[in-house]
Amino acid sequence: MKITSVTVVLVERPGFSPAFVWRKNLPGSDGRTTGAWLVIETDAGITGFAPAGRGVIFNDYVDRRFRDELIGQDPLQREYLWERLWELDRIERFPAGVIGIIDVALWDIGGKQAGLPIYKLMGGFRESLPSYASTVTYSSIEEFLDIADQALALGYPAIKLHAFGDAKKDALLGEKLRAHVGDDVPLMYDGSAGFDLMDAVYLGNALYDSGFAWYEEPMREFSVTAYKWLGERVRIPLLLGEVTDGAHMSAGDFAASGVATALRTSTGLRGGFTGAMRIAHLADAYHLRAEVHGMGLESAHLCMAIKNTTYYESLVWGNPIKLESLLDSNGNVHGPKGPGVGYETLWAESGVPAGLEKFLK
Repeated sequence: MKITSVTVVLVERPGFSPAFVWRKNLPGSDGRTTGAWLVIETDAGITGFAPAGRGVIFNDYVDRRFRDELIGQDPLQREYLWERLWELDRIERFPAGVIGIIDVALWDIGGKQAGLPIYKLMGGFRESLPSYASTVTYSSIEEFLDIADQALALGYPAIKLHAFGDAKKDALLGEKLRAHVGDDVPLMYDGSAGFDLMDAVYLGNALYDSGFAWYEEPMREFSVTAYKWLGERVRIPLLLGEVTDGAHMSAGDFAASGVATALRTSTGLRGGFTGAMRIAHLADAYHLRAEVHGMGLESAHLCMAIKNTTYYESLVWGNPIKLESLLDSNGNVHGPKGPGVGYETLWAESGVPAGLEKFLK
């Protein structure tokens, strides 16, 4: 099988409604934007798809760097092609996620060729997994407590906070939320890199006292040494490596330092399915968890394939919130239907994105 064409279909996306913010009122979502779908066609009549968030930028990379590299290649040689893209990254330093978009489309082709969903092609481990409601930043402690009540009523068994980015206020929120939901609801916290070392220590100790299960990315992840110092000063488990450059290599440094109790992995930020599984297996070698970042079909596949992950992340925003469509009434995500990633299965229900109709066989 050979790749015969590589096409970027630009699509207008309305964005989240209502829009949301992260810590300290940093924008968490755009308004209307131009996204894209990557379409890789083959001489075997199998087509791979993958979504891209920044369509115009991604289209430029495909035109200048990727199309000539991919056409004529065997799409089933995913490891080889991943390494080629990794080498190209040295030339231009692509934004996080660019390599992963291509890798996802190649896995989509591989799954369709094998007649299997991606998670089974990767070596499935389970068929379902609990989720947690991953909040955006709400306006007050009182609204956070209301969102927690809604999440539990919808069936979410656990909750993760993206809070205010103020160490003392976030510590108080953690204390109030624990008292509100009781001792049996798992709680987690994501700092979205909002703190320096002193505030990260203060907040980490407060969250530990409130019984939080993990403490995620409280500082920027450029300095493994700073995180090592943090690990020496807090007792709460640290979940690290979500956005740092270097994919599995930087994840290896967090593991080697001894500071990470778990590593983050994802298709979007860690190099597609290929990069994500490298991190998961690396973590497993040291009895570390590899918690999957982000929602959607790709994350659901990873959750089904990775032994050492415990939850599926389901973002909730707005008020009232809604239960994500991939979840059942008990808050569990299930293995996507294939073959491939399963975009076509969803499109059969929601409609084919504009511009992709001609690529569907």
